[in-house]
Amino acid sequence: MKFELKSVAGKSMLFVMAAEAEYGSFLRSRIEPLMTGVGPVEAAVALTKTLARLDAADDLPDLVVSLGSAGSAKLEQTEVYQVSSVSYRDMDASPLGFEKGRTPFLDLPAALELPLRIPGIPEASLSTGGNVISGAAYSDIDADMVDMETYAVLRACQGYKLPLIGLRGISDGAVELQHISGWTEYLHIVDRKLSYGVDSLFTALEDGVFWF
Repeated sequence: MKFELKSVAGKSMLFVMAAEAEYGSFLRSRIEPLMTGVGPVEAAVALTKTLARLDAADDLPDLVVSLGSAGSAKLEQTEVYQVSSVSYRDMDASPLGFEKGRTPFLDLPAALELPLRIPGIPEASLSTGGNVISGAAYSDIDADMVDMETYAVLRACQGYKLPLIGLRGISDGAVELQHISGWTEYLHIVDRKLSYGVDSLFTALEDGVFWF
């Protein structure tokens, strides 16, 4: 898997994305991310494998940045939001008495906070899962937006004690999805706006107003 660690102001960053369709010309001019594939399983496998290799080479990044699209029925379409917290909607052991969203026997809350903030980018909560959410299904989601990778990326980062920033551009959700084109239609706009978010991160690091 080809990728490049990006160094800014003495900090190295690994950018992580799921699909080539989200990686347009604006992001291509700035970063070379690790492409994991779609969904929590692929994201967990690809990132953990990569971090293990980097750790063995004593070359772990200082920060991981998860980029991509998200769906939302309440947030502004095509706008970019940074992830304030992320939950795992696939996990439901409630028949055994566990809170929905909490993994049994794992001492973690249902929603995990992402404490780092890039100045000037609005925040939103995120739900990760292996299914595409559309139409009425949003009423069952206890988060502002949905994706398929960030929770898995965060858990892999926690295994190596690495901080994570999540940036998601809203590609769909205003109307019910009928075809893959309902997701891809605005990805070129999301790409451009995500690149501006990356620029804001770089500027904050260079100006010393973002630290970890």
